[in-house]
Amino acid sequence: RVSQRRACRCAGLSRSGWDYKKQGCDNKEVMFALASLAERYPRYGFRKLFKLLRKAGHRWNHKKVYRVYNLMKLNQRRKHKKRYRVEAPQSLLQPVRPTQAWSMDFMNDALRSGRAFRTLNILDDYHREILRIEIDVSLTAERMVRVLEQLIEVRGAPERIRVDHGPEFTSAAVSSWCAAQRIELEYIQPGKPNQNGFIERFNGTYRDQVLDAYLFDSIDEVREVTGRWIAEYNTIRPHESLGDISPIEFLTRRGYADSSTYVRP
Repeated sequence: RVSQRRACRCAGLSRSGWDYKKQGCDNKEVMFALASLAERYPRYGFRKLFKLLRKAGHRWNHKKVYRVYNLMKLNQRRKHKKRYRVEAPQSLLQPVRPTQAWSMDFMNDALRSGRAFRTLNILDDYHREILRIEIDVSLTAERMVRVLEQLIEVRGAPERIRVDHGPEFTSAAVSSWCAAQRIELEYIQPGKPNQNGFIERFNGTYRDQVLDAYLFDSIDEVREVTGRWIAEYNTIRPHESLGDISPIEFLTRRGYADSSTYVRP
């Protein structure tokens, strides 16, 4: 039976607080967009999904998207490796142009039947493009040379290739071929994978989003899934070290777009 002003003053409540009406917050559109992306890219975290939403033209801020992301329980627990102190590390030089420096490394996995297979991953260190992932049950030094010859026909020869001390990389076939092509084989120190950080970082992404994400029944299936993922990685997936753009977009902005050399079929 008193005025609103007096009642609010007695209760210690501001009149604006009393008159506040909760605004309707419809998250359906955000949820639909997030669900579509999460279904297509099941191993992407919040930051990657948010950047893809922005590229698609959605202007929701990160707080709203993250709130909906957590409500949908899309957040995934990341496994962190134990970090050890590095004594006198070798510097990892950043190339200044494409086809200046490549990185190579092997990975191992197995089919559903238990049959083991290997992958040879080759990366351009300048713009982090996947040049080739060769997959088979056996990858010899001679097979590696054939793969490099095919790449050089399209891309040209790099100045150097950074590798570890695996038996294929130290073989006479690879060493003599690189010498004939005037390509420097740059070996990292034994037990120092951080000195080949570009390919090591990529290996973790490839294992997480392909090798550990599927159960494969055949080598052909591994190649098919990997081929689709390579096209997505090179042309769509945002890369943080490139300013959240894909490797091909990075090349385009650096003026290398007129050459079809840098676009995978």
